[in-house]
Amino acid sequence: MTLTQLGAFVLTARLGSVKEAARALNVSEPAVSQALTALRRHLGDPLLVRGPGGMTLTEGGARLLPIASQMVVLGAEAEGAVRAARGAPEALRVAAAPAVAEFVATPLLDAFTTRSPREVEAGAGVVAGPEMAVLLHNRLADLALGPHLADDQGLVSEPVFRARLIAVGTGPAPRPRWLVDPSGTDPSSETSRLLRRLKVPEDRVRVYPNQTAAWAAAADGDGLAIAIAHLVAPRVQRGELRVIATPATPAEIRWHATTIAPDRRPPLAGAFRRFLATAEALHIMRSPGAGVPPSRFHPPVYVTLWS
Repeated sequence: MTLTQLGAFVLTARLGSVKEAARALNVSEPAVSQALTALRRHLGDPLLVRGPGGMTLTEGGARLLPIASQMVVLGAEAEGAVRAARGAPEALRVAAAPAVAEFVATPLLDAFTTRSPREVEAGAGVVAGPEMAVLLHNRLADLALGPHLADDQGLVSEPVFRARLIAVGTGPAPRPRWLVDPSGTDPSSETSRLLRRLKVPEDRVRVYPNQTAAWAAAADGDGLAIAIAHLVAPRVQRGELRVIATPATPAEIRWHATTIAPDRRPPLAGAFRRFLATAEALHIMRSPGAGVPPSRFHPPVYVTLWS
């Protein structure tokens, strides 16, 4: 039995599918399946079985889950303790919503690590809303930056920045295609809520790797893109895109910083949370620059879990 196997089991159980667990861990679905197979063989129990509504726990799996979760947490704490003992930089792992990761996360982490009196190894991973709470609870992320998660017991979610969602394109259209970043596939995201308010059918939605790609398609006349107003403003000012009025936009949203309870969260996560309230951090969130290519973003700890 290994931490790799237990981590695969916990995430599959919490997220409800091998596909979602693989995405959160940034590995292939066969890698998760192989880890689950090895754990099942070792324990002599299916642990998880596929049903009409997704993966469900057997009696043995239900008893294993809380124990496995504790072991994964302890594994992350053990890794941190050994890193500290050998004088390695402290690790800060941030799970970020797609637009936050694309534009804001790296400038924020760069500024934080520059001003930190300690040596910090920081990284951000693009994570969907439902996955964030699972990663935080199992110490696979130290802080989540994006949607509000305080409905989840044991987490503290605080607003850090106010923004607006708008529609942009080359001009209004009677029945446009809607161009979105990956958050458009997450039913809990603000983008998905906006599409539902606009009563947009699924066949009129196109998903792009990031907001920049969606904006480029909108500028080419392929449809209307949902954008965060202050991030797309330079393109609007240059005349590449126009703000298109809709019955549901502009829509106010807030970015939240979420951690486990303050008495249990790592000190570095608390320091980064305090940094997010500074004038420097607010300035970065308002004017992050041109953004960072999505290829720069890899879940920083999920990969090491499997190595």
